[in-house]
Amino acid sequence: MTNRRADPEREVRLGSWRLAWLHLRIGIMNELQYRANFAIQLIQSLVAIGTGLVVLALIFDQTDQLDGWSRPQLLVVMGVFTLVGGVIGFAIEPNMGRVMGDVQQGTFDYVLTKPVDSQLLASVREFRLWRLTDAIVGIAVVGWGLVQLDEHIGAGEVAAFVITLTAGSLLIYCLWLVLTTAAFWFTRVEMVQELFSGLYRAGQYPVTIYPQWLRMSLTFLVPLGFAITVPSETLTGRLTLERFVVTLCFVVVAFTVTRMIWQTGTRRYSGASS
Repeated sequence: MTNRRADPEREVRLGSWRLAWLHLRIGIMNELQYRANFAIQLIQSLVAIGTGLVVLALIFDQTDQLDGWSRPQLLVVMGVFTLVGGVIGFAIEPNMGRVMGDVQQGTFDYVLTKPVDSQLLASVREFRLWRLTDAIVGIAVVGWGLVQLDEHIGAGEVAAFVITLTAGSLLIYCLWLVLTTAAFWFTRVEMVQELFSGLYRAGQYPVTIYPQWLRMSLTFLVPLGFAITVPSETLTGRLTLERFVVTLCFVVVAFTVTRMIWQTGTRRYSGASS
């Protein structure tokens, strides 16, 4: 009896991931029709990186370090910042924007009536392939910073970097989804997301350089500390075991809370449209 009940649930889960893969393929094929966007996005990425490098040059004309961070270490931070920004632009931002639009237009029933997990489906319907240009440029800047550090990066550091980068990206996703879910209660939440985009610029530098109150806000309210600073610390030898464990625990808590908020919001939408 238990196996017969479990099999349909397993099929639903597998079907959800197949649907996610299908949407990813469709999104990539759609983006490939407009290959000129690659050049435009590459120019935008290089301009953004160039601006950041100019600012760093101005800072280090006046000092040898910034709150204990050397110039090569800040290059790593800038690279991770650009890399995470690429992930956001590739998958998180377009899907959250589509959810918000569907809720406001009353067309979100398309997601809720499908026999798959609504949160997963809402999170994988749209992708912007060329935003991965930011991720590629970010990886290049990280590599440049590591070369200047002239330190050996072992498999353990690489594994910790991948884990913390994934955890940080999940935290950004959770925050963005919570902000998007507010559309089930309020009509104008675009301004809140625009505020997040502005705050994200603060992640270009380690959160440790900011005052205590701002550091805590950029770590636990807007999780830039976990998303950008912590992965950077794994590659620059600054990460402690305590911060690593706290990061993973915070991801579990944030995802659980986000899931609860999402389910509450979708029930409200379903009740309003019934």
